[in-house]
Amino acid sequence: MKLNYKQTFLVGLAFLSISAFWQMYDSIVPLILQNTFHLNESLIGGIMALDNVLAVFLLPIIGTLSDRVNTPLGKRTPFILGGTAAAVAFMLLLPYADASRNLALFVIALCLTLVSMAMYRSPAVALMPDLTPKPLRSSANAVINLMGAVGGVCALALIRFAVPQGEHPSYAGVFLGVAFMMVAAVVLLLITIRERPLAAQIAREYPDDNEDTAPASGTKTAPLPKDVARSLRLILLSVALWFTAYNGVTTAFSRYAVTVWKMEGGGFASCLMVATVAAILSYLPIGMIASRIGRKKTIMLGLCLMLISFSAVFFYPTYNVTANFFFVLIGCGWAAVGVNSLPMVVEMSRGSEIGKYTGLYYTFSMTAQIITPVLSGMLLQYVSYNTLFPYAIFFTCCALATMSQVRHGDAKPAPKKHAIEHYDTDN
Repeated sequence: MKLNYKQTFLVGLAFLSISAFWQMYDSIVPLILQNTFHLNESLIGGIMALDNVLAVFLLPIIGTLSDRVNTPLGKRTPFILGGTAAAVAFMLLLPYADASRNLALFVIALCLTLVSMAMYRSPAVALMPDLTPKPLRSSANAVINLMGAVGGVCALALIRFAVPQGEHPSYAGVFLGVAFMMVAAVVLLLITIRERPLAAQIAREYPDDNEDTAPASGTKTAPLPKDVARSLRLILLSVALWFTAYNGVTTAFSRYAVTVWKMEGGGFASCLMVATVAAILSYLPIGMIASRIGRKKTIMLGLCLMLISFSAVFFYPTYNVTANFFFVLIGCGWAAVGVNSLPMVVEMSRGSEIGKYTGLYYTFSMTAQIITPVLSGMLLQYVSYNTLFPYAIFFTCCALATMSQVRHGDAKPAPKKHAIEHYDTDN
């Protein structure tokens, strides 16, 4: 049994388009809300949390709906095509609303864009398991995440070079560029991946054995031992804390760079791009380190790197190229946390409950991403922009404290047959 890497890279095109959009959304939309419509920080934070609120409610519904449909194009492809088309149409209204300073149009177009993205996010992620045998899904998920990272880097590069300097720059070039990337990726996916026959082939050659292992209807599993349950609660709390720290910075950094560091145009994207590239390049050595010293120690090391870097960047009064070194460390630290956190959570589950525990992980991570833009935004508005990195430092310290008390979930992963399997993350 061997993974078809070419096919998996093509399947990953859908995730590439999604990641490109979200990178642009997190970087550009806050600047428009602040500089064009002059909204306060708390309101900007609330709007930026809207996508996570929608995700909590819509993603499970849309994912379940895509499980139940069966069209000539397959289960997932219609949602990917329809969602992409709708998202591109609505997102191109955003730069027009920005240029015309039409807040009502901007908010309506933004809401419709977010709903459209939610229409195909779950189906796009589910396409890979549909077309990949179970034993190979770890390697396949690594490829999918790499494709997502490529999409994010492409969006950051586009921001860096397509946003002109000035007091009120036009973002039309960035929106058009990302829209083109999304359309091109999905068209190429449609041309090269025939979902329905491929899914039928996988089902035929590798039948699902869940019916043989699933518990009988109405059977309740025994509760976790108290010490394991305590570790589970602590690591889920840690997940919420480190997402609060990291997402608080990434959501507000474009505004911080403009206000505190006086960066113009898309210059702020350089720092985020450095961190993203560093994370991509560090996945392999991080996987090797975790296989030797364990997941918990690797996560603790990653949190320490983030803590040191947040603390160092705080002392830069203006942007200096040496700050990029600390953004490299932030990227490496975040990768160390992301690679190992979900495996630790599901390690504490029983085989029949992996989906449940995965759901718990995303409940805590997405809840943090809903709260942190609002909480950090209030501090930016009512205290100072200089609270951004102390905010991240505080919650990173809290995550270190709770993570240090976790005693389970640290089983070392099985040796990897392919180096690329070390890239497997939960993003």
